[in-house]
Amino acid sequence: MEKFLITGGAGFIGCHLTQKILTNNHKVSVIDNFETSDRSNIEKFLHNENYNFTFGDIRDDEIMNDLSKDCDIIIHLAAAVGVQIIVDNPLHVLETNIFGTECIFKYALKYSKPVMITSTSEVYGKGTKVPFSEDDDVVLGPTKYARWAYGASKMVDEFLGLAYFEKYKHPVKIFRLFNTVGPGQSGQYGMVVPRFVQQALKNKPITVYGSGDQARSFCDVTDVCEAIWLLYKNDSCIGQIFNIGGQEEISMSDLATKIKKLTKSKSKIIKVPYSEAYGPGFEDMNRRFPSIDKIKEHTGWVPKINLDNILKRTIDFEKKRLSK
Repeated sequence: MEKFLITGGAGFIGCHLTQKILTNNHKVSVIDNFETSDRSNIEKFLHNENYNFTFGDIRDDEIMNDLSKDCDIIIHLAAAVGVQIIVDNPLHVLETNIFGTECIFKYALKYSKPVMITSTSEVYGKGTKVPFSEDDDVVLGPTKYARWAYGASKMVDEFLGLAYFEKYKHPVKIFRLFNTVGPGQSGQYGMVVPRFVQQALKNKPITVYGSGDQARSFCDVTDVCEAIWLLYKNDSCIGQIFNIGGQEEISMSDLATKIKKLTKSKSKIIKVPYSEAYGPGFEDMNRRFPSIDKIKEHTGWVPKINLDNILKRTIDFEKKRLSK
């Protein structure tokens, strides 16, 4: 039985990953500051003897020293996330993501604890070579646009992880998540699927930002947690980066139409300029689609839940939530 430390473990992905680890008869220790999560997310775990929760910031040296000392492996999910937060407070994003990861590695190295780092498809920026592969060049927008601060901060996280691996041979695995969705995800911070679903169920206008032509792929959180689990178990993945993402691409306009149909909503679909949604100068990428050849080769992982089922699972969850 191993003890996992999950930073940001009270969030959407963290809670699903906690459940998977506990189900596999391991212990889980979580640290979270509830910035983009809520205590209600972890209520079901609090009476489990194999679960421990700490409220705090990953930049707190005393807390991270104690938690790192007492675990066997660290899965670093904690980050300042969500487009709205990135646009509104880029300094907070940079400080949390870069200094937080630096603190993680300081104590992971001190106590010889393996680290798995959560990165993001945002590091590919405005790259046009699709599907995105782990060794592709990255193209970010100009630094005057805060939009790119999150992707830049996660690139630094990756550089840190690989530098610790190269200098100290510290066991590090990095995974880049593409749009992860599923039951329980909040639409509060710019996550598009729960936002569309909530708008549709309330028969409010479904607001598509930008032209609506921009395309994304979505992966169910259950599949994502399985991918993380397989990476954890596979030592051949040490010192490497892996994409984790869905394999069905859809435009935002088509996604809105599909959700409207599945919910039998009376909502109108309206387009909102980026400048109105996020302020002047906001940029976005037209396509964000991953190659998963590498993780498939190393672990055999492929996503199993298709987009229609992902959306139906999310819709069912939101219907129950709204009926309470």
